[in-house]
Amino acid sequence: MDYHAAFAGLKVIDMTGGVAGPSCAMMLAQHGANVIKIETPHGGGDWSRILGRRYEDHSAFSVYGTLGKRSVAIDLKTHEGREIVWRLLRGADVFMEGFRPGTIKRYGFDYEAVSAREPQIIYYAISGFGQKGPLAARPAMDPVLQAMTGIVNENRGEHDLHPHRIAISLIDMFTGLLGFQAIATSLYVRREQKRGRYIEASLMQGGAMLSVIRLIANYLERGTTQRTSMPNGVFNTADGQLNVTMVRPGDWEPFCDAIDQTELLHDPRFATPKTRGDNLDELLVLVRKVFAAKPTAWLSERLTARGIMNGKVNTYEEFLREPQVEATEIISWLNQPGIPEPVPMPNIPGLPPFRNGTRRAHAPRLGEHTVDVLEEHGYSRAEIEALLAKRVLAAAK
Repeated sequence: MDYHAAFAGLKVIDMTGGVAGPSCAMMLAQHGANVIKIETPHGGGDWSRILGRRYEDHSAFSVYGTLGKRSVAIDLKTHEGREIVWRLLRGADVFMEGFRPGTIKRYGFDYEAVSAREPQIIYYAISGFGQKGPLAARPAMDPVLQAMTGIVNENRGEHDLHPHRIAISLIDMFTGLLGFQAIATSLYVRREQKRGRYIEASLMQGGAMLSVIRLIANYLERGTTQRTSMPNGVFNTADGQLNVTMVRPGDWEPFCDAIDQTELLHDPRFATPKTRGDNLDELLVLVRKVFAAKPTAWLSERLTARGIMNGKVNTYEEFLREPQVEATEIISWLNQPGIPEPVPMPNIPGLPPFRNGTRRAHAPRLGEHTVDVLEEHGYSRAEIEALLAKRVLAAAK
């Protein structure tokens, strides 16, 4: 066993779509598993491929979720297609599905059916709201679950006080990581077990776990969380914006020194953590005027020198150009099919950096591996050509 390929030799059948399920399966592929991604040959395949701007078979959403996998395009609505999936399932270690609850059973691949043929299979089902309950059948995406779990309500704009979703696929990505840890630990235990297991996860559960600290705090404080005693947050500067984060009472004096406002130390309104909390709105008015008159770099250098946490508010492109990003080599630039320029891909902790030309670094086109995978599973070229002609299968050109 290799630290860089802990799941080498394992076979994963991935029938998930979107972001949460595919990102989970992608992590298995990155750790050496043979992940066969089954997609519909009609309508563009995994629906993440058609979100936002399209680059032939890809979008920004699909590149990450397909890295390191092999794509096979099969029409599950046909008898022949379902028979192909059964053959691919022979000897599989993990089966992953992301359909709405009840759909996979109609196709014949529910846990009871699959585990009857493959008793040691780790079966993973990912959905929006869970497999049961009044909302189980509803479709869901990350923004919907951000709203439901309370994240949107808490993320109110400073100026409009209106609830806003967080733009990144926050719950999707976190739920994908939760799924990966559940499958990984199950595979570890399975070494001594004779049977596999069924694992269920949902975006709703992922959102709750992601928000757990704020969820607990808001519940215990009945929605009125304790105000900070420090002027934290994002401040406009003379040439940009700067985030300042202070959590210790001892930060107050060096903060005042950093912004050249030591007279605030003698103002009775701000003398103690309690009085600062009671008069925080007045304090913020004063501090914002100071920040607005100073350049970002000047403020950041002085705050950093005094141990005050801060960070320039960057665009994504500015972040990629940060000297610290380059020094730590956390980004690889990868060539992908259909995309006209290299894309930035964060490297995965514990694994070697992505390298162009390797399977790990390649996001396949829809059906790119259909022929190869079916040949590996005993189909002749004539059989494959006949299935392609019937549109049971599709293969990338």
